[in-house]
Amino acid sequence: MPSLKDLRGRINSVKSTQKITSAMKMVAASKLRRAQSQAEAARPYAERMQRMVAALTASAANLPNAPELLVGTGRDRTHLLIAVTADRGLAGAFNANVGRATRTLARRLQSEGKTVKIITVGRKGRDYLRRDLPDMLLEGISFAGRKSIGFEDAHALGARVTEMLRHGEFDVCTLIYNRFVSVMSQIVTEQPLIPAVLPDAEENTSLPTRAQAVYEFEPDEETLLARLLPQSLAVQLYRAMLESQAGEHGARMTAMDNATRNAGKMIQRLTLNYNRTRQANITKELIEIISGAEAL
Repeated sequence: MPSLKDLRGRINSVKSTQKITSAMKMVAASKLRRAQSQAEAARPYAERMQRMVAALTASAANLPNAPELLVGTGRDRTHLLIAVTADRGLAGAFNANVGRATRTLARRLQSEGKTVKIITVGRKGRDYLRRDLPDMLLEGISFAGRKSIGFEDAHALGARVTEMLRHGEFDVCTLIYNRFVSVMSQIVTEQPLIPAVLPDAEENTSLPTRAQAVYEFEPDEETLLARLLPQSLAVQLYRAMLESQAGEHGARMTAMDNATRNAGKMIQRLTLNYNRTRQANITKELIEIISGAEAL
């Protein structure tokens, strides 16, 4: 049985941990509001851009000089996976969910005879995949120490992906990230980036009509698509980063709230055990005193 000193030490230790988790919860809650507003503000533009690119894909699919950013290389041999996670932990299963989804997809593609390459955004995703799939990991991008993520970061990553496609380093690109739904829910999403694909008809019944529209390009098709497609790629990457950032703060807020509650319950159990042990010691001492008095 632990001594009273040991129990007091454990109670003080758990109280200190409870203060830390409570403070982290409040910090995550304060950051969540801004991150959530940024993610929600980016959604309409990104969705419109995705619809337009999907419509251009249907219109330009049969063109002989269709850009590879739009229709891909026409092959399906090499897949590039971009996994977006957080740079810090203590967020429950937030980072592990993306890591597992990326690992599952990579192994499935590998079992089909495909070559898989992985780029990670976030230190936790890099560390997770480095243990399981070190041969597939090309590079890891980290924004640790940065207060916020800017569009220029997504643009730089988009330029890197575009350069790889131009040199024939991959045929298909898929983005994997946590889509923010609420503080309690973040959904792991696999979004094809290259080639662009049409969304399901159930998601937007009016899209097939738009996709069949005939587009007139001004000043010319090559100039417009050369400007539009890299911008669209950067927008989709930026949206995923913002969604992941909001989901990270929501997951950390939930995890720290649970940790604070569990610490409170543990303090109650330890305090009860401490009081029982103290009472038992007092009773034992009284018995010894009474027994000694009777012996005299």
